[in-house]
Amino acid sequence: MEYKFTTANFEEEVLNSDLPVLVDFYADWCGPCKMMAPIVEQMADEYEGRLKVGKCNTDENMPLTQKYRVSSIPTFIVFKGGEPVATFMGAMPADDLRDQLDAQL
Repeated sequence: MEYKFTTANFEEEVLNSDLPVLVDFYADWCGPCKMMAPIVEQMADEYEGRLKVGKCNTDENMPLTQKYRVSSIPTFIVFKGGEPVATFMGAMPADDLRDQLDAQL
């Protein structure tokens, strides 16, 4: 299951999550973000129960975009215990994203 993270639910869904969380910062107009969408969905299915996976629209959630210094998209941030523990950017193959996630779990 893939979540939609917003300024309104970020604290509850991401910062207070019992599971580690992958947040995909994206925008609807971003080509590489669109390329990553099916890969992110695949990770949501593969890691269900071990990792919460969701998307955050940078245009609609500017306070989060600024707080986490998202300067290019897609940007992926893994949160554990309410803190960002890993950040990676840009389109990548599913295996590369999986390697990044496994290193954090």
